[in-house]
Amino acid sequence: MKILLENIEMLHTTPMGTDRIRKNLSLETDDPVKWCIDVIKSGKAVIERKGKNYYITDDNCIITVNAHSFTIITAHKSKSF
Repeated sequence: MKILLENIEMLHTTPMGTDRIRKNLSLETDDPVKWCIDVIKSGKAVIERKGKNYYITDDNCIITVNAHSFTIITAHKSKSF
């Protein structure tokens, strides 16, 4: 969705969110927010807004972002991954 992409620089998460994203996706990166931004900007991701959240889906994962605060709530592997 256009609003999320226009405000991509506002994307952030909490320290607990950082740990949760790393754990759920088995990431070894020091910056999971940047990793999520790269997925969103890749052009392959599908962005849907359902209620108060955006759900960003690509071949490997689903990222949940609060639509008002642009906080990454969680990310997890998609069932096909």
